[in-house]
Amino acid sequence: MASFLVSRDDWSLHRKGYIDQQRHQEKVRDAIRDNLADIVSEESIIMSDGNKIIKVPIRSLQEYRFRFDPGQGEHAGQGQGDTQPGQVLGTEPGPGPGKGGAGAGSEPGFDYYEAEITLDELADMIFEDLRLPHLKDKRAEDLENISYYFNDIRRAGLMGNLDRKRTLLANLRRNAMHGQAGIGGISREDMRFKTWIESRQAHTNAVILAMMDTSGSMGNFEKYIARSFFFWMVRFLRSKYERVKVVFIAHHTQAKEVTEEEFFTRGESGGTRCSSAYQLALKIIEERYPPHDYNIYPFHFSDGDNLPSDNDLCVSLVQKLLEVTNMVGYGEISGPFYRGSSLMQSFRRVKDPRFVTVTIKDKTDVYPALQKFFSEKELA
Repeated sequence: MASFLVSRDDWSLHRKGYIDQQRHQEKVRDAIRDNLADIVSEESIIMSDGNKIIKVPIRSLQEYRFRFDPGQGEHAGQGQGDTQPGQVLGTEPGPGPGKGGAGAGSEPGFDYYEAEITLDELADMIFEDLRLPHLKDKRAEDLENISYYFNDIRRAGLMGNLDRKRTLLANLRRNAMHGQAGIGGISREDMRFKTWIESRQAHTNAVILAMMDTSGSMGNFEKYIARSFFFWMVRFLRSKYERVKVVFIAHHTQAKEVTEEEFFTRGESGGTRCSSAYQLALKIIEERYPPHDYNIYPFHFSDGDNLPSDNDLCVSLVQKLLEVTNMVGYGEISGPFYRGSSLMQSFRRVKDPRFVTVTIKDKTDVYPALQKFFSEKELA
């Protein structure tokens, strides 16, 4: 009588290392997502050259296992039989010297290590839910992009589009049907041609007007916050949109269009007249970026320390900007005990939902500001 041995190997054991690696990588990404607000405002990232490898402290990942009483206390397997549901049977001893109370600690801590992630990978996490709001198609002829791509195979076509691989396979099949092995005697019946179609795509062209207060009231904290926001904004725009232009405007009592390098390194001096930035923005739009060809987004950051006599003019100019732009963003940077500037109070008179304001009191507010300005939500 024949005997058989049936073996059922658990092949998942052979993949355990790979599975553990995948779990570890996902754990790292979850930890980074949970700390994006802190990571976004990290100075070493903002001042990097764009090729930075970022190190993030991650608590070590441990396998599941039984953990016994670290205090090695004595336990019994049964009670007296007179306990009630919810009754507290005992409490863990409170912290004493070396256990979290006063004095030097003697208990082991948690294992941490620094996980490395590239700036591009971090940017993908930050930008995955961001987009330009209220974006519209701009269908000017000079903004159209014409592309061609192959999408089908046919029996007739131009010799320049001959698909050699499929032609040989067709010949091989035809010969096999007639009892002949191999390739030979290629005829017109065997030929296969690639066909292409023309695709016209209207780009949603956009121009961003980045306006930053560089007056003497903008201290180190205010400058750092404004530059952090614009650093991530520019990277977001250039990574997600093919055709986007950024115009950099710096202002004190007067506004000036500057280069990107000057924008991120310019020092502070002079008084503050925010209306000068809005006036220059309107002039640039009128001369170079007609609204019927461009989606236009002005973003302005200031500490709000504006000349009180200039506030009404700022409100009027913001309303004019809303007539020719998709939205207008204003960010005000302040300390932790901020109560609102006179400029922000004046801006409350603007009721258009496309005018979006944020207040930043701490560096962790930069990421929420990005989310608020570049939200997925549409107008009701």
